[in-house]
Amino acid sequence: MKVRSAFVSVALMVAGASLLVGCATGPQELRGTGDLGVIIERERGSLKIVDSTRFEILHRVDGLGDLSHATVKYSRDARYAYVFGRDGGLTKVDILRGEIVARTVEAGNSVGGAISQDGRLVAVSNYEPGGVQVFDAETLELVADIPSWVREGAGRSKVVGLVDAPGHKFVFSLYEAGEIWVADFDVDDRASPEIRRYADIGRQPYDGLITPDGRYYIAGLYGEDGLALLDLWDLDGGVQRILDGYGRGEEPLPVYKMPHLEGWAQADGKLFLPAVGRHELLVVDPNREWREVNRIPIHSQPIFAVARPDGRQVWVNFAFPDNNAIQVVDVVEMEVVAHMEPGPGVLHMEFSPRGEHLWLSVRDENRVEVYDTATLERIATLPVETPSGIFLTYRAHRIGL
Repeated sequence: MKVRSAFVSVALMVAGASLLVGCATGPQELRGTGDLGVIIERERGSLKIVDSTRFEILHRVDGLGDLSHATVKYSRDARYAYVFGRDGGLTKVDILRGEIVARTVEAGNSVGGAISQDGRLVAVSNYEPGGVQVFDAETLELVADIPSWVREGAGRSKVVGLVDAPGHKFVFSLYEAGEIWVADFDVDDRASPEIRRYADIGRQPYDGLITPDGRYYIAGLYGEDGLALLDLWDLDGGVQRILDGYGRGEEPLPVYKMPHLEGWAQADGKLFLPAVGRHELLVVDPNREWREVNRIPIHSQPIFAVARPDGRQVWVNFAFPDNNAIQVVDVVEMEVVAHMEPGPGVLHMEFSPRGEHLWLSVRDENRVEVYDTATLERIATLPVETPSGIFLTYRAHRIGL
């Protein structure tokens, strides 16, 4: 009996130890995605999945195609990253498991994407053949094909500036046609969305953005001065021109790279816009009929201007040959308060959700750096091959991101 009792006691101890080990390892296997993100490795055609709390690389995912102009959108639960490649590849990546779960090649030259308000549709804009294709977010099966006809028999236009909008809409611009289209998928048959076309908005719209509240869509114009604005609360009101005379009567500088409109910053109720071909940020007040209210001199030609989530700072990076630098603008003082030179090829900047950190990619030195936005000190460095875009998962819950 004593031997049997001893055997039972040992068995219970082993079982208890196993249970404790299970309890210890279980929580490590279960985690949220709220502090995760992905970083594009441009030349390798891969991405790295990162933990933005611990500044750690968790996984690398290969086989994503041409990522020379890649962007990323997230599913509603922030578990899946949809990666849009320049070669027309659309890839769905499970960022918890670090693996591809679906992939399709939908066009010859893709330049951007968006995910619908309900998270069920993923839209892709194309240079070639020209148009927008919309896919089921779960399976990546084609739901709708929207060709961007310039006019009957005249071929298709490149599509740029694709964004999601409230009411299950997608909004985008047609480069050659000079138009803005609104595709409404709040219909019974999502294979046949309702399309509203706005013609003669200006020459060669090259990019677009939607304001964080989802009300205004703005298209930048490459072929002339000014911007085109559509109030999505008043679709019958048509397109309005704003900042129409900017640049007239002044000698323009060579344009090394067109600024990304998605990199416009909104802070203190104003928009901070990278000026095209100028060493300035434009400050525009939407409450004063979208008038320019200030210009802030900066180091060189700006590409991205991104606002810290509390709106107190705007961080700016620059076009080649000055793409080794970043500057910090104080929104209250309306002036540059810091100049830093992280290294050659600073391509992208991303704030943490509450703005205590800023992540930036230094492409030509194969690293990503993290800065404390209060002290402006570098606090972490991660090895990443030719990094470009940085996309943290808070974007899953923001309009237009």
